[in-house]
Amino acid sequence: MTAGRTRVKICGITEAAHGLAAARAGADAIGFVFWDGTPRRVAPERAAAIAAVLPPFVSIVGLFVDPSADHVRAMLAAVPLDLLQFHGRETPEFCRAFGRPYLKAIAVGNERGEAGLLEYAGRYGDAAGLLFDAPAAGGMPGGTGQTFDWGVLTPRLADRLPRPVVLSGGLHAGNVAAAMRAVRPWAVDVSSGVEAIGPDGKARKGIKDPARIAAFIEEVRNADVRSA
Repeated sequence: MTAGRTRVKICGITEAAHGLAAARAGADAIGFVFWDGTPRRVAPERAAAIAAVLPPFVSIVGLFVDPSADHVRAMLAAVPLDLLQFHGRETPEFCRAFGRPYLKAIAVGNERGEAGLLEYAGRYGDAAGLLFDAPAAGGMPGGTGQTFDWGVLTPRLADRLPRPVVLSGGLHAGNVAAAMRAVRPWAVDVSSGVEAIGPDGKARKGIKDPARIAAFIEEVRNADVRSA
């Protein structure tokens, strides 16, 4: 499935100013991380305050990694989440249990070829979308800044997947156009690629850079025009 206009999600938002910057730059969705294993985690009270200042028609996504059902329900009670994103080993039954559309992340690695990807993806046929990401690294299930071989997601494979493709994993303004040409996803999801760069040259996890957000979305829109 091709997107026409590729949707953009900016993940790991922790500040209201950065959520607004993403919305003003044209993001379709922002993501809140509710997993304790990363500096990108945001408390539900802060997430609710950020959500309250967003303009209309910006979807709010909550990201979870192998949560308890009680944790998901608590976040749903505190934050007006439109979509749930599951980044661990959650079963299809768990993912669909909360009355919200959901995305299921799938790590793309050498150990899982085309048949394996199709078999795994087929378990989540009721997902709103399938998010393909680089394998876990350094204890992080995502947001590692690493890419994977986009050639794995061939058009033939994408046509056989049950749900739209969301592409993630090491995307930034310098490579997102090439990634879109290779995969032709419904949407792209970025976190580390739009974070502020510290004095050490590394991304400051959880601190977004509005200029990098704007540059990323501009590259996505330019790529859409070139492929039209």
